[in-house]
Amino acid sequence: MKPLTPKKPAKSQRERLILFGLIELYLKTGKPIGSHTLREQEFEALSPATIRNYFMKLEEEGYLKQQHSSGGRIPTSLAFKIYAEAHINKPRLSEQDKKNATRLFQKQTRELVVYLNQVTESLSELTNCAVFLSAPRFDQDFILDIKLVSIDQNRLLCVLISDFGLIHNEVLYVDKKISHSLLRKLESYFNWRLNKLDKPLLNQEEESLAAKLYKEAILRHIVSYTNFSVEDLFQAGFSKLLSYPDFNDASVLASGLSLFENKQQLRALLNKSCQIGKIHSWIGDDLHTFAPEATSCSVLAVPYHIHHTICGAFGILGPNRMPYRELFGLLEIAASIISDSLTSSMYKYKISFRQPKHSHLESKENPLILEKSSYLLLENKSLYQKGEIDDSRTK
Repeated sequence: MKPLTPKKPAKSQRERLILFGLIELYLKTGKPIGSHTLREQEFEALSPATIRNYFMKLEEEGYLKQQHSSGGRIPTSLAFKIYAEAHINKPRLSEQDKKNATRLFQKQTRELVVYLNQVTESLSELTNCAVFLSAPRFDQDFILDIKLVSIDQNRLLCVLISDFGLIHNEVLYVDKKISHSLLRKLESYFNWRLNKLDKPLLNQEEESLAAKLYKEAILRHIVSYTNFSVEDLFQAGFSKLLSYPDFNDASVLASGLSLFENKQQLRALLNKSCQIGKIHSWIGDDLHTFAPEATSCSVLAVPYHIHHTICGAFGILGPNRMPYRELFGLLEIAASIISDSLTSSMYKYKISFRQPKHSHLESKENPLILEKSSYLLLENKSLYQKGEIDDSRTK
């Protein structure tokens, strides 16, 4: 009995195989692909003339373009789209990449904001792309330290640093210029209120000013921390895009920068990722809805979970020519590890989280928003009980 001859793939399937073969080769080399080059790599059974015929057909359909009449072809954003769609559920991830992701992202910590900053930076290093990540607010945080910096005669910059690694800035106004020595006394007073350190020696006027500024800074922090309307956003690695030849064109680089610097557009992309509920790609003009000028870029995004609840997402911004299969695999494993790390950290340290209020009417319906700050340990209340603070001075 004669062995069965394998059936040749249908014409449309061969066309697709040639397109994907060209894309794979272009992703590796970054150079236009000619018929002879493609034949030598993967399609020895086809003649260069046959491959050129397929090229012409694919060019007519909008999947390939030719920069010069005598040169090879390169994929269009439409070609990258169908390539990404075909491989989004077939990611490619090496064992080394898996080990690197586990080493960088697997962690139990109370400093969740610091952790998410590190995740963003590490993901940028692994992917060689710009990275952006959205996060909810974490409760059971408290202020660790307060720093004061004199800006000018009537303004002080107050920097509040929390246990989770959050840094919050407020500008405080004063009637006259504060000397350097008084500034340090005010700072010491703030930290005495917070951490039970030694009380600084202040005269009545200085202590009255210190108490007034302290209450102002803390009140503003409570209001902004508890009554927020958008997700916190972490960003890193835009300079990575300079390593791609695609961004040598100033207009392409500017379009990528305009998207990366627009927090509203980034949040919209990440919110859409959360709604989709799984890894997704926006390539070329897919981004038109979010950023009309960024159609020479691509974004891949995936949500992450805390206790099986989607609470944020992270995305990478790069050129259209990206190793999609490897990045899909890396993003999926990163999302899984980050979800597990956040869940275990929050369980271990008994931390909860809140999503932003998307309606400003909530504060009107519930005017006692300060009651929602019960999770914030602002200062040592025992100082009142001991009579060390006379609150009536600042009323």
